[in-house]
Amino acid sequence: MSRILVIDDDMDMCVLLSKFLQRKGFETETAYTGNSGLSKFKESHFDIVLCDFRLGDKEGHEVLREIKTFKPATTVIIITGYSDIKTAVDIIKQGAFDYIAKPLIPDEVLNVIKKSQEYISGSGRPASSSDAGSVKHKGKPAPANDEYLIGKDPATKELYKQIKLVAPTPYSVILYGESGTGKEVIGKTIHQYSNRAGKPFIALDCGTLSKELAGSELFGHVKGSFTGAITDKEGHFEMANGGTIFLDEVANLPIDVQAALLRVIQERKFKRVGGTKEMNLDIRIIVASNEDLQDGYRKGKFREDLFHRFNEFSIYIPALRDRKEDILLFADFFLQKACYELDKNIEGFDDEVLQLFIQYAWPGNLREFRNVIRRAALLTSTPFINLSVLPNEMTQPVSFGEASKEPHFHTLSTKKPDLKGAASQAEYETILNVLKQVNYNKTKAAEILKIDRKTLYNKIRDYESLKIAEE
Repeated sequence: MSRILVIDDDMDMCVLLSKFLQRKGFETETAYTGNSGLSKFKESHFDIVLCDFRLGDKEGHEVLREIKTFKPATTVIIITGYSDIKTAVDIIKQGAFDYIAKPLIPDEVLNVIKKSQEYISGSGRPASSSDAGSVKHKGKPAPANDEYLIGKDPATKELYKQIKLVAPTPYSVILYGESGTGKEVIGKTIHQYSNRAGKPFIALDCGTLSKELAGSELFGHVKGSFTGAITDKEGHFEMANGGTIFLDEVANLPIDVQAALLRVIQERKFKRVGGTKEMNLDIRIIVASNEDLQDGYRKGKFREDLFHRFNEFSIYIPALRDRKEDILLFADFFLQKACYELDKNIEGFDDEVLQLFIQYAWPGNLREFRNVIRRAALLTSTPFINLSVLPNEMTQPVSFGEASKEPHFHTLSTKKPDLKGAASQAEYETILNVLKQVNYNKTKAAEILKIDRKTLYNKIRDYESLKIAEE
């Protein structure tokens, strides 16, 4: 169900239009000024904005510009009593989907909204795009949002609830999550929901930093400060000043660099490497890690004081396998992107493929999912993606899926015939037998074993790791 924001300084018109759309199955909210409309837009999610061209405090094109700056993918439809062709073309060139001329005709309003929904879903394009000089593509149009998708799984809803809670604050945030869960995208989303949205968002992968050059990358350097410093250079903190810096895999920072970073965060001032000029720092810090930083400082790998500086708020990003209700949404989303990149028009997926997507563990999370879809779209020459174009590791799983063909997987080690080993052996054989009974359908196996699917995957992984270690 699409959510629509109606902005019109004519209160009666605004209420009538809102109620009409509600009767047609849409969720609506209203605003009677441009500024209040923009506030509501930034506080919540809307698929479509209907905005009067002339408002008491702003003109429609100003509202349109701010909406497109904050969230470019939003569909904006302008309502105008000045329906000359120049106004229409100018509005569309500035990013509006279409315009509706007053007096409003209900069927026309619904028709334009339906066209916008078809465009977003990839089954159509804006009727006026050719008039506005838009570039046409044979395949599907670009997705409504080119970077991320807000899913509907309860875990996803809780994630975005936390994002919206912390985004308006100045708090530093730690994002925890497995590799490929989209930590940078979440970091950017926090930035976009914050009051720094119009300022820089600078991301840095700390795992790529060498000990020698980490200081330069973070804080910049002056010419001649070390061998190879042939010019002055801005560091990532300086580039992000006024906005947000995102430090990915922050646990990989060398200890001495962590000490320098702590001083910068405490004093909100820094110097370039080799420089004498002290610069003030106005910045929000978001860090990400697939390791527990608290565990890291207990093991002496991460400074405890730096951890507490970062840990004003923490968010755990769920793995894709724990967001089952989002998997098919992401499948369509990534397919739409792939079709746009490849100029193809693939309609969807075979039922067997969709079932496999739901059952598969996705160890690489969203990054793996996106690459699987891109590869499949490239190889597909039919209207629907089928199993033949998916990677072998998905369609022909090794280990437990091939256990009946690999005798050396049938038993665990007997080198230590103790009680714990015997219990592990019995558990292993029970899991293996159940998997065979259900033709290696892990969802059904987990139900029979009365454990959740995540626990089953973890046990499979542990037993496979044990076999590898023994061999």
